[in-house]
Amino acid sequence: MSNPAEMVNRLSHEAVLKAFAEQSLFENKTWRYSPEAFALNAKQVAEIELIGQACYDFYRAHETLYIRSATDKNLLRNRELKAPWVAEYLDRGKPQALIEHARSKALRGLTPMVVRPDLLVTEDGFALTEIDSVPGGIGLTAFLNRLYSDVHGDALIGTGSQDMIEAFYQALSSRAPDRAAPMIAILVSDEAATYRPEMEWIAQELRALGRKVYVYHTDDVMPLGGTMCVPMDGEPQQVDVIYRFWELFDLANVPIADYLLQAGSESQLSLTPPMRPFQEEKLNLALFHHHMLEDFWQETLPKASYRVLKRVIPRTWIMDPVELPPNAVLDAPLIAGKPMTRWTQLADASKKERNLIIKISGFHESAWGARSVTLGSDSSKAAWENAIQQAVALADTSLHILQTYEKPRRLRHPVYRDDGSLYKMEGRMRLCPYYFVDSKAHHAQLHGVLATLCPADKKIIHGMKDAALLPCVLAT
Repeated sequence: MSNPAEMVNRLSHEAVLKAFAEQSLFENKTWRYSPEAFALNAKQVAEIELIGQACYDFYRAHETLYIRSATDKNLLRNRELKAPWVAEYLDRGKPQALIEHARSKALRGLTPMVVRPDLLVTEDGFALTEIDSVPGGIGLTAFLNRLYSDVHGDALIGTGSQDMIEAFYQALSSRAPDRAAPMIAILVSDEAATYRPEMEWIAQELRALGRKVYVYHTDDVMPLGGTMCVPMDGEPQQVDVIYRFWELFDLANVPIADYLLQAGSESQLSLTPPMRPFQEEKLNLALFHHHMLEDFWQETLPKASYRVLKRVIPRTWIMDPVELPPNAVLDAPLIAGKPMTRWTQLADASKKERNLIIKISGFHESAWGARSVTLGSDSSKAAWENAIQQAVALADTSLHILQTYEKPRRLRHPVYRDDGSLYKMEGRMRLCPYYFVDSKAHHAQLHGVLATLCPADKKIIHGMKDAALLPCVLAT
């Protein structure tokens, strides 16, 4: 990266402040600004494109795994392998009505239409720590791509010949049942209210292009005569596509939940992402690494996608505190060179051995953001023990995962101070690429990458006021 003083073409501090003053994209959220996008080389961009397709292929293979597990069917073509415990893990703590809905034949083949992995930039490449199927940041990334286009033009990653907002619309409208100009409702719950402003911006931009896209609270939509409707100009307006912007653990606070769970196949095909909680568990990454399932993944996934996932997913384990027979050990890291028989033995791990993350898997109010994340090597022994005890205590309804911590490398990027002066911020980077799915072509297309640069002393990277949020550009 060039010295800030040597940069000729850059986004001024005044231009950034003006752009965000005119449009708030998050409720009560601030961050630092940069004069230029974060540069990725051609090899990194190629890898990110491969990761998107691999994540989509993983969704499809994972559905096969879950359904076959739930119905006690064989997982392999030429050898017997059954794994009913997979469905038990993924269904644990879920309402029975939601489980039955997720397994229904009407939803077979449906995956989230937006795929967004979290990628840490490490010394060895990328580390994929989770895959979010109901991600925020779509509007922010699109806004940043437009804002920085005067500086970087078509070199901004994922923009190509189609604006990110238009690509999002095309993905949504493809779910409409044979409607040329579908009515699309983005439903945002109270739990997800932080993201409502960016969804409002997306809808506003699309309406300016003549698209019928509106944002509603989950209370506003109602079933009427076998259809779903929203109020418009005092009259009920039929909805063709609902974009679900609420987490499934929050289903009890969605008034139309029962209707959505019981609706027929035509209605369900217009709801995206589908209400399939097995697709939204972080323990899916542990299933990819599970030694009993290795042959299934190799047989079911395309070879290229299997290699990519093997390369980028950190080693992950499911913290299930089962009672073991005397001669058995846990599928878990070694402590002092010895296997564990109880998860509570993690408390005895040395500081070096605690280079591990504990976080709740899903279907819980603390399962998004960094709310439940504990990094052992960055925590006191008491905090580490508390995280272990909580994982064990909640296991009957909410499983936790243990994941190897892949340390992001330190890097430097120009960032504005509050007074408009420029400095090289030293930090660690997380990338959030956004892919929109073409389900007919079975393809996930990259349409933008949001970079989050956190101060170097922050080990767990997430959106915060001290972080810089910026788009990504192909290095020249």
